[in-house]
Amino acid sequence: MSYNNILSEQNNAITTITINRPSKLNALNSETIAELHDAFAKANEDTATKVIILTGSGEKAFVAGADISEFADFDVAQGANLARQGQESLFDFVENLSTPVIAAVNGFALGGGLELAMSAHFRIASDNARMGLPEVSLGVIPGYGGTQRLPQLIGKGRAMEMIMTAGMIDANTALEYGLINHLVTQEELLPLAEKLGSKIIRNSSVAIATAISALNAGFKEGLDGYEAEIEAFGKCFGTADFTEGTTAFLEKRKADFPGK
Repeated sequence: MSYNNILSEQNNAITTITINRPSKLNALNSETIAELHDAFAKANEDTATKVIILTGSGEKAFVAGADISEFADFDVAQGANLARQGQESLFDFVENLSTPVIAAVNGFALGGGLELAMSAHFRIASDNARMGLPEVSLGVIPGYGGTQRLPQLIGKGRAMEMIMTAGMIDANTALEYGLINHLVTQEELLPLAEKLGSKIIRNSSVAIATAISALNAGFKEGLDGYEAEIEAFGKCFGTADFTEGTTAFLEKRKADFPGK
């Protein structure tokens, strides 16, 4: 499918989705959010895709924020609906995908851009990356999950400071905080994402999808993460991947997982 604001390319079991609005610093508008939903859904349904990499085009920005011109005149109900629709169609959707998503942050990740990066399963960044949630400087708060995911990743106190000051942190600070897993040069960013993706691909896609679900359960209100893990662990014993993985281990050979 052809998109206006993003690029999606599949190669060697990795689908790379690139937000492609460099003249707007890859800012998120409603069309881009809809296209991202579609691209993520298609990649997740594609059995040939084992890993998804998300990045931004150009050298300046991953996503510099939301397109404020789209909602500057919204009322209370419209504002709530904007956040609800965005969370359901993209941010929560990405977090709960069964295919692992790596965010390769290649510059500014601000507001909705940082929220999108945080919805990925983990993040790596280039040394020119800058991250922040500046919403309170506009008289609003993060609405795409930022008040929830940021404290989960870096702790309540640091999240409070970042949100209340509306300031940016650099990539080194993001690494220190645990907001990103790895920090490299911009030239090394996508190769590292692909290297990490290739390591993931070697393992059972069924077990990985199950692990994502169990991990997420521990952060959801009303769910017992330990119980979710127990049930998910048990279900693994009924999969062809478990049979292949344990057989290969006992036979001292490399597993060839069927993905079932």
